[in-house]
Amino acid sequence: MRNGSPKASAGTLRIVAGKLRGSRIAVPDRAGLRPTPDRVRETLFNWLMPYLSGAHCLDLYAGTGALGIEALSRGAGACTFIERDRDLCAALSANLARLHVDAAEVVHADAAAWLAGPARPFGIVFVDPPFDAGLWTDAAQALERGGWLVDGALAYVEAPRDAHFELPPNWQAHREGHAGAVRFALYRRSGGDGSTG
Repeated sequence: MRNGSPKASAGTLRIVAGKLRGSRIAVPDRAGLRPTPDRVRETLFNWLMPYLSGAHCLDLYAGTGALGIEALSRGAGACTFIERDRDLCAALSANLARLHVDAAEVVHADAAAWLAGPARPFGIVFVDPPFDAGLWTDAAQALERGGWLVDGALAYVEAPRDAHFELPPNWQAHREGHAGAVRFALYRRSGGDGSTG
């Protein structure tokens, strides 16, 4: 949820719906921090609503944690947040504590290094890495290769419209949208070999 663009901002963002509806999340003044906009989150979670209840979610490049917190607000059972920036981890933990969210785990780690460790299964994963790092292919392959996703898991991918990356062949496009220069899409994982050769 970070990139090197001039979209850096500070202030707050709003939880769109659920038990935390209307709550504000503090957004640290960090260069390149790029929270997913309200309108995109609203569309995404309309897509996810039939699958959220009790789901175990992974917010892989958490940033502010907006995606994972929105999931918890709308009924997800738990969410693990991975963020490599220590200050963003602290801010996310503080927001979760203030909102009395207890089904959350905040991990200070690089996503690639964390995905190389022992896997546990998730039903929903948010893949929204820094736009200037080109991490989509590596992250998706690591999720698939490492056994992090249950059969039928849903993967949300946010990227620039012109970004080129390769997803595992068993990630089937489910829904897709655009907002300005950003493309966002939801994929469903089917069983079988997810390798690309």
